Formats: sequence, structure tokens, C-alpha cells
Amino acid sequence: MPRRLLHVVRSLRAETGGVATAVRQLTTALQARGHAVAIASLDPADAGQPDLSVVGRSSAGYGYAGDFVPWLRERRQDFDAVLVHGLWQYPGLGTWRALHGTSTPYLVYCHGMLDPWFKRTYPLKHAKKWLYWPWAEYRVLRDAARVLFTCEEERRLARQSFWLYRAKEEVVPLGLPEPPVESARQREAFRALAPALADRPFLLFLGRLHPKKGLEELLRGYAAARSGGGDWPDLVIAGPCRDESYRAALQGLAAELKATAVVHWLPMIEGDAKWGALRACAAFVLVSHQENFGLAVVEALACRRPVLISDQVNVWREIVADGAGFAAPDSVAGATQLLQRWANCARDEREQTARAARDCFARRFAIDTAVARLEAVVEETLADSTRAGTSTTLRSAP
Repeated sequence: MPRRLLHVVRSLRAETGGVATAVRQLTTALQARGHAVAIASLDPADAGQPDLSVVGRSSAGYGYAGDFVPWLRERRQDFDAVLVHGLWQYPGLGTWRALHGTSTPYLVYCHGMLDPWFKRTYPLKHAKKWLYWPWAEYRVLRDAARVLFTCEEERRLARQSFWLYRAKEEVVPLGLPEPPVESARQREAFRALAPALADRPFLLFLGRLHPKKGLEELLRGYAAARSGGGDWPDLVIAGPCRDESYRAALQGLAAELKATAVVHWLPMIEGDAKWGALRACAAFVLVSHQENFGLAVVEALACRRPVLISDQVNVWREIVADGAGFAAPDSVAGATQLLQRWANCARDEREQTARAARDCFARRFAIDTAVARLEAVVEETLADSTRAGTSTTLRSAP
């Protein structure tokens, strides 16, 4: 039956990554299935999102917004359930403060933010999170009607980061809508952004330029694989970068590896150019050190592109099982292995992998499959809430 749902998210800005994209796509899909859906974003006041419901304008960083809790307390009966996206920022704690002890249930999408990789890689930040954990995030998860993970791997890893962890866990995959119909305009839009590439074949990285994405390993692995000879495609690295000194360091590494002429750097690309890049690439590559779901990976699958990924991308088991791509460790040796294995594939094997990529998307990651699962979990949650309310009423009767 149609439900009234509220998404709560720190930011809807596209450059912040996959969470914003996931919220937008879930909203559109839920609305198409008859649900009334609103979004509470805590973007700073100067980051307007005129196309969506936005409340609680905040400062940057943690995202504290003093008017958010009163707003949600006042409006909570307008919603059957609230979906919180992400951890470690004010939207989760604010939702807990507003709804704890009320009849309005909230569910939390972790989006990979309990992955123990962060504990190993950023021990000082993890120590700060430990100070925050007992009085904030632990309570947010403990009292959530459901805590949602996008795959079994994410759920398994989440249990390794903090003790005192308690949660009513469910696996609810994210899903993506069908990409736009392929057109010559898409490829033309992409090629116009990369004139130096001309019509040469290329491998594609599409995502934020961040140390966790394994870009240094990718560049070194690419150079090592090319050194073995053969007719290699170029490499396109496209995405936003908050720290331009990091982009410059990567470009310096490409120069050091004598790969400047075959590595092409693009900013964040969207719309026709993005779909043109995904459809034109020979394969999609991501040797990330930590990746919860990888929206760009799934977009590549939808476009019939083989994916070459590290075994730290949490959906790698499903992709390998379906024959939709290859996986290897998130190291220089792993990146080299991935690229050499792809290069050694015969033409018919590459075509078979491309077909499997599309089948994998349709079976596991299509938006309707994901939303149907989310609907089922929401209904279970509301049924539990109703039973709990009835039980409380019976116990309090004279």
C-alpha cells in the first residue's frame, strides 16, 4: 500500500558522492510506485536544492542544524517511516533525538560507513569516533527499527568496527534505474570533453578522486601491464577532487610512469557525457580500497560494460559469480593482474562478459528489485510498530 516516507540525508550535492545519488534515485522510484516521499537535506544555506524538499539548513562539516529536531518532532505524524542515510553526522543523531520513544519508526542505511577499513586506515579519526560512538551512533543504531546494508559483505564487515554494536539488521540492496536509451549524442558529448583521446579505445575510472579509490595502484598497475607490450587502450580518469593537490600528485605520478600521453584527466562528468563514457569504454576499472556498493560500477553493468574491480568493492562476489567482470586485491599487483587478465581475453570472451554484465544488472541491481525489497522491510517495520503499540496499550489497560 502507498506509504508516506521521509529521507533524511546530510547533503544532496552530486559531488559529495553516491549517497546523494542513491537518495534521489530511491525517491523517484518510490514515487513512481505511488508512495508520497519527501527529503530533508541538511545542506548549508548556500547550497540550494530547489527541486527537492529541503529543511534544517546547516553549517558545513558535521551538519548541525538547530531547527531540524523541532521540525521533525512537529512533522513526524506526516510520515509513516523515516529513512536516515549515512552515519557520523548530525542527521542520524537529530533523527534519534526527534523520534526516540515515539510511534514513528526510523530505519538507517549505513552506506558502508561502518566498514573496518576506516579503522585501519585512519586510526586517529577512529579514536575520535570512539568518543562519539557510545552516546550517539551506538544509540542511533540500537534504537533504529531496522539497520539496512546493501549487501551481505557490508553487513559482515560492519560487525568488526565497534564493540557494543547492536542492530536489527536487514540486507536491502541499492538499485539503479535503466540508463537513458543509447544515442550517438552521448558518445559525441563525451568525446568533445576529451579531444586528445580522439577515437582510441580506453578504460574508464569514474568517481571521486580520493586516496581510498586506489588510483595510485591503478596508475602503477596500468603502467606495469602496458610495459609487457601489446596494443593497450588509453586510460580515462574522470571525477571531482576536493583537494586539487591530490589530483596534481596523481598527474605527477602518471608523468613519472611515462604515461602522460595515454592517461586523460576529466572533471566530474554527468548527463550525456557520462553515459557516453560508460558506453564507449572497453571496460570499467575500480581498484578501490573500500567501496560499499559502487554506483558507477553498477551503471557500467547496466551499459553492458565488463567491470575490473578490487575485492574491496563489496559487491565483487556477486559480479564474479555472474561472470560480469574480474576481481583482484587492492594493490599494484592486483591492478596489474586485473588489467592483464582482461587484455588476455579473446574477443568472444569479452563479448560474453559484456552480456553477463547486463544480465547481472537486471537480476541483482535494477531499481524495481531494490525498491520492492525496501517496501517489504518498511511493511515489516510498520507491522512490528503496530504490534508494539497494541501491546503497550494492553499492558496499560486497567
